[in-house]
Amino acid sequence: MTGPALAHDEHWPRAGDWPAWQPGERADAIIVGVPTWCTSLSPTRAYETPAAIRDALRRYSADALLTPAGIPLVVRDAGDIAEPDGKGEEAAIARIAELVAHCDLVIVLGGDNAATVPAALGVWGGRIGCAGLVTVDAHHDLRDGTTNGSPVRRLLDAGLDGSRVAQLGIEPLANSRFYAERAAQHRIAVVTRDELAHSHVAAEMAAALDRAASAGGPVHVDLDLDVCDRAVAPGCPASIPGGISAHELRRAAHVAGRHSAVRGIDLTELDASADAPDGRTVRLAALCVLEALAGLAARPAPRVDEVPA
Repeated sequence: MTGPALAHDEHWPRAGDWPAWQPGERADAIIVGVPTWCTSLSPTRAYETPAAIRDALRRYSADALLTPAGIPLVVRDAGDIAEPDGKGEEAAIARIAELVAHCDLVIVLGGDNAATVPAALGVWGGRIGCAGLVTVDAHHDLRDGTTNGSPVRRLLDAGLDGSRVAQLGIEPLANSRFYAERAAQHRIAVVTRDELAHSHVAAEMAAALDRAASAGGPVHVDLDLDVCDRAVAPGCPASIPGGISAHELRRAAHVAGRHSAVRGIDLTELDASADAPDGRTVRLAALCVLEALAGLAARPAPRVDEVPA
């Protein structure tokens, strides 16, 4: 999806092209691609998406990624995890756990929604008993089996407590009653698209994150781009007319990046090869990466009693 060469301006630094992460290196945030696609319910070439997002990042500026003290964030790129579907999932979990140990926030570039499983399990490590999950998604993702429609159910099966799961943007007409009842049985907090439209996305996101963090464990956030209106997310096979706006998703990404309990964020369900000619969906994903990083930069400094000895 590479287009014409972008203009160079020494006074306008571009985002992306971050240095490669070196094992053992400490960073504020680490980007990693998890190009899942093999189990998708819709034909997809989502394995092309991480590279497309990296390319789109260069259209935007990194100047806003400063801490309150004016210090630039240290961002590194760990490349893509090879073959993260199927038997490669365990290696993907281990790789993400390694990255989480060396930064405050890991940002995962999917891939279809199957990427959420290794992303979340890697972020949580051995703390799934107190972990939390927030999904911004049109779908419950509670299907049986192992597909891009089952990540939340798989995480519940792995030990995640449903009372610390919140789902924002659920579209009832894109889900069945069976899975809605399954969500209720697990005590998942659900905010539908209509309810979100009459509320405030930033406030709902903050409340969802607080719920997910209620046991004091790490929180993972799944930003599924098919929650957006199809007009702004044509690169998502399951996006529908009437989804949330691009701005609302960007706000959700920023709020997630700013929350101190959030250790991982993934961007999923985007097939770069199916995007509109202007690349609008991929560009939105790139902006969500930057919004999450801007939120991270704005995190309040930890209290003295919160700083590890």
